[in-house]
Amino acid sequence: MAVRPHDLESIAPVIGSFKISQTASVDDLKDTNIGEAVTISGNSTVSPCGVGDVLLGKLLDLTLTDADDGDRVASVQIGGICRLKISATFPTVGDRVVGAASGTIKQAPLLAVDDPAGGNIARGTVVDVNGTTDCLLILN
Repeated sequence: MAVRPHDLESIAPVIGSFKISQTASVDDLKDTNIGEAVTISGNSTVSPCGVGDVLLGKLLDLTLTDADDGDRVASVQIGGICRLKISATFPTVGDRVVGAASGTIKQAPLLAVDDPAGGNIARGTVVDVNGTTDCLLILN
């Protein structure tokens, strides 16, 4: 019997539904953002990850269409194993990550002092890195 390849991303994903943040009554997430990193930006509200943001998870889907500002709901993978695009400073295996530009993630910064109030901003554990393109991480 041949060995079957295993898709780690299919292991126990945890998915939640969130409202979408808005700027000037326009949703901050559109269909083009599907697959990108998102962060909590308000009460049960998500937006694209920016530089230094705490990673919530991966945007999996949006209800309705891009024209339905204010009525859409975002489905976000908040647990399990997922693949996300990376930016410099590129993470390595074993690193934790934070938000980077345009819905990507990067290696978490080294903390020079004790963790800030509310805890460390880093999230996840990187288990595989694909050059400078993307990485596979456990959302823990």
